[in-house]
Amino acid sequence: MDLALLRTFVAVHRAGSFTRAAALLGLSQPAVTSQIRTLEQQLGRPLFLRQARGVTPTTIGDELAHKAAPHLDALVEIAETGLDEDSSLRTLHLAGPPEFTAERALPALTELTGEHGQGFALRASFGNAEETLEGLAAGHHDLAITTARPRGALLTATALCDEEHVLIADPGWASHVSAAKLRRKDAHVLENLPVVEVHESLPFVARYWASVFDSRPAASGTVIVPDLRAVLACAVTGAGLAVLPRYLCASALERGAVVALLEPAVPPLRTYFLAVRTGTLAMPHIARAHERLLRAASDWS
Repeated sequence: MDLALLRTFVAVHRAGSFTRAAALLGLSQPAVTSQIRTLEQQLGRPLFLRQARGVTPTTIGDELAHKAAPHLDALVEIAETGLDEDSSLRTLHLAGPPEFTAERALPALTELTGEHGQGFALRASFGNAEETLEGLAAGHHDLAITTARPRGALLTATALCDEEHVLIADPGWASHVSAAKLRRKDAHVLENLPVVEVHESLPFVARYWASVFDSRPAASGTVIVPDLRAVLACAVTGAGLAVLPRYLCASALERGAVVALLEPAVPPLRTYFLAVRTGTLAMPHIARAHERLLRAASDWS
């Protein structure tokens, strides 16, 4: 069986369409279509079901992908690394949300790099859950940290840790809020306070309101900045209330730069998952990084 055909097949399986696979491979769409047709003729079975938007693998297609993809990934890594004396230094490609990756994952993994580390270089990229999972499936990343559990058998995910969310504000704004009313789940006392968020849709505030107050926030964002660390910096300077992961604002809470407006008995949580392509944990450098993050996460609660 031609390895070039298998490589194209795996790219289509991961991308979910001939068009996206062609872009990843640097081929024309007709060339990708022709290669898949040739492979299907050799096997005597259809590998994909053509749909209006993209393709869906058949049972045979899924089985072939799960058997072939890890070996193709290993061959590509050998080709990219080479067989010279530095071949033991493999590169781990990590992707995840910027704040969590920077504050949690990278400090844990950099212990495995360097002169006395475990022999791999580290490359990190940031993105949302959809972007990181698409990049992982396409082979751009080795590990992905995401708040969405991937579907299907091509990717394997393990729960990494839970992230507690805290409603905070600087002490000046906190003095305007009645803690007693908040404990009675009366969110109206917060409606006139400015809000600092990462997006106009107020994802963190809306999730907190739904969980704690069983309602939607009435306020709109006063300051919108796409990084939780910047949200914290704005909250510290008095820009308004914010909902942040506790690990990110713990230091500011301890020194009194911000205060928690409410400490619900059951705080809102968000789960992070550590995802890999199925079969790639057979690669030692990915397995070491995967294990290191899981062990480090036991101390992140």
